[in-house]
Amino acid sequence: MSAYGSDRFDCDVLVIGGGIVGLSTAYAVTRAAPGTRVVVLEKERGPARHQTGRNSGVIHSGIYYRPGSLKARYAVRGAAEMVKFCAEYGLPHEVTGKLIVATERAELPRLHALVQRGRENGIPVRELGPAQITEYEPRVRGVAAIHVGTTGVCDYGAVAAQLAEASRADIRYGAEVVAVDRRPWGVAVRTADGTIVRGGVLVNCAGLHCDRVARLAGDDPGMRIVPFRGEYYELARPELVRGLVYPVPDPAFPFLGVHLTRGIDGGVHVGPNAVPALGREGYGWSVVRPRELAGTLAWPGSWRIARRHWRYGAGELHRSVSKRAFTEAVRRLLPSVGPEDLHRAPAGVRAQAVLRDGTLVDDFLIREARRTVHVLNAPSPAATASLPIGREVARRALAHLG
Repeated sequence: MSAYGSDRFDCDVLVIGGGIVGLSTAYAVTRAAPGTRVVVLEKERGPARHQTGRNSGVIHSGIYYRPGSLKARYAVRGAAEMVKFCAEYGLPHEVTGKLIVATERAELPRLHALVQRGRENGIPVRELGPAQITEYEPRVRGVAAIHVGTTGVCDYGAVAAQLAEASRADIRYGAEVVAVDRRPWGVAVRTADGTIVRGGVLVNCAGLHCDRVARLAGDDPGMRIVPFRGEYYELARPELVRGLVYPVPDPAFPFLGVHLTRGIDGGVHVGPNAVPALGREGYGWSVVRPRELAGTLAWPGSWRIARRHWRYGAGELHRSVSKRAFTEAVRRLLPSVGPEDLHRAPAGVRAQAVLRDGTLVDDFLIREARRTVHVLNAPSPAATASLPIGREVARRALAHLG
């Protein structure tokens, strides 16, 4: 039964953002409370046009994330649920497993720490020596590795489209929100074409623009989205890689390093290289959004990141402008690769929340205000974890309807 039957409301729950988290929230609301009216407003002409549809399609196991964190809990649960969802709806997917490979002895303590973290998170992990690495990946070289059996791949764009259909929500594409008016009875928003939509509670799943939407609602999110572009190549000889191969990540950063991912289409993505984007949707160096760039530069946290991590950033920038340098990063894992084996592929942009002091927010971040739920940090593994995230956001939204 709808909580708000009056004609003054267009819906009970009004979701901004038609990526996988927004659509998972709509799906969860209609399952938890049948009859609840949900409207999803998405500024693009279809679902999953940004973070959801521009990644390597990995179903993450949850091995990287701090035990007890939302990322760890939701990724482990979400990976199993994502496989089940894809199977239920006949969506392409495969549980492939993956290797995390140490290419030098200095990385072994971090690799062993991942083994421990994986076991604490309840993830099956197998430790491998050099000879065992080649059993899984004959062309990959390393001093040690771990095999994570629960990692897989799918098509998150197809998942998002299925969530949209299964939710039975009123999903309105080409509807960019430009104003939010929060009242005691609920929330009204205005879209770019002048349409007014009124709901009992607002859910902000705007991804790359979530901090801007929070400020439109009159809330100080306490963070800013600093966009990082992930640059990918496609491997011209996909037969060189059987599955998924990752380096040992640097725990100081939320990025996993340049890795190799065989997708459900049989192609192999190589990347991403992570560099600052010059706009929220800056998918190339030629895409510059002066107002958005000015907003990033005006945020104190941006400069603190730059001062703290300039050496790491310089390496990423070098790999961005030099294909040879990028190739060398790949050759650490796959020595037989040359520059001619790498062809440019579409880039993605990560919506990374950064605090005023320069801290890169490491976990999913969900905050509430009156009649509002804001999802303020949901980068990878948010697609993997989207079903449990959607349930949590839906639970909070429905509590506001009371």
